[in-house]
Amino acid sequence: MTPQSRRTVLKQLGGTLALSLASPIAAVAQDAGDKRQPRIKVGQIGVGHAHATKLSVFRQSADYEVVGIVEPDDSLRAAAQTRDPYRGLTWMTREQLLNVPGLQLVLVETRVRDLLDTAEVCITAGKHIHLDKPPGESLSQLQRILDAAAKQHLLVQMGYMYRYNPGVVLLREFLKQGWLGEVFEVNTVMSKVLDPAARQALAGFRGGIMFELGCHVIDLVVGVLGKPRNISTFVHHSSDADDSLMDNMLAVLEYPRATATVKSSAIEIEGGERRHLVVCGTRGTFHIQPLDNPSVRIALDRPRGQYRKGYQDVKLPKYVRYVDDAADMARIIRGEKPADFSYDHDLTVQGTLLRACCIPFDK
Repeated sequence: MTPQSRRTVLKQLGGTLALSLASPIAAVAQDAGDKRQPRIKVGQIGVGHAHATKLSVFRQSADYEVVGIVEPDDSLRAAAQTRDPYRGLTWMTREQLLNVPGLQLVLVETRVRDLLDTAEVCITAGKHIHLDKPPGESLSQLQRILDAAAKQHLLVQMGYMYRYNPGVVLLREFLKQGWLGEVFEVNTVMSKVLDPAARQALAGFRGGIMFELGCHVIDLVVGVLGKPRNISTFVHHSSDADDSLMDNMLAVLEYPRATATVKSSAIEIEGGERRHLVVCGTRGTFHIQPLDNPSVRIALDRPRGQYRKGYQDVKLPKYVRYVDDAADMARIIRGEKPADFSYDHDLTVQGTLLRACCIPFDK
């Protein structure tokens, strides 16, 4: 990898071990020293998202004070009130939450169809947000939200769940060091088996299973290679389920000197164990599998740092989703560091996702 191409890749990477992307939030970063910081007041809007229970991470964190939760749907609220992530919290309207004195952060965890509208209200109210995925089907609305956030120096943290996976963080370090050489191939798989109720809920989206699951690994591919110049998609309904869900999808992303494949299905038995990310370069290969309990295998053309030539396995700490995301968000909000992922990165991921799902752009 040439110095220029390496710099290009690094500008597209995020994470604690990579170079930070330029972002208006970086302008407010400062050294906070060792003084103990006050807890950040956070609330959540919605319990309809599949990952809404991540609120428990914030309740357990010393960085945050959860001040309230919102769910306008009576049936969703009634079911959530007896569950551990929500038990004992103060339920309120959206207006009440956004007017809580000192509120800084809102977790946007509504049904997918309501994510962008809710996020826009929160940004307009001057709050940082954690926005779950996939952030709707409108690229122009997401751009409007990100533009408004940039003007106010507000953080928009996307809910892609592998950004702080220790295997992915280590991969970014390898890319930073140039140990993999010029990346020419990336392969990803993100699959599971969906039950009939989940299939029916997703069938209403044009993007099928790629929209729901493939978005997580598209975020990683864009982090490694950036914006593709072309995308070819292959879309199938491969099960005997009596619904319209596109449950077997493949996207091939083309770059000037590389290709990437993103495979996602809703019918793979024990699909979680085969979820993987493989990055092949001219000097080495980096393989993470499975992604949810990461195990890494690398191959190198020569010794690099503590790693030897050839294939070897790397042990990683246990990965708990969203713990590191929440911790990093606290540091950004307090001005201790810049954001690792730029507004441009998130917009590129969304545009790439919509193309991979055959969803027409609205801009």
